[in-house]
Amino acid sequence: MQSKYAQVSGIVFGVVAALQITRIIARWPVQIGPIDVPLWFSFIAVIVTGYLCIWAFKSVHR
Repeated sequence: MQSKYAQVSGIVFGVVAALQITRIIARWPVQIGPIDVPLWFSFIAVIVTGYLCIWAFKSVHR
């Protein structure tokens, strides 16, 4: 059961990382309420979610 959870987590984090990369390339604006989310935030999100994706898939193969 735990390996299924890690697989699903890896997929979710991978999708989020891919969306963040798409946002960077397409320069999509994001606004949460009155706050504009800067593009550099997506670079940080790619690093964090990419790391979590890799970590999840590595834990499946242990």
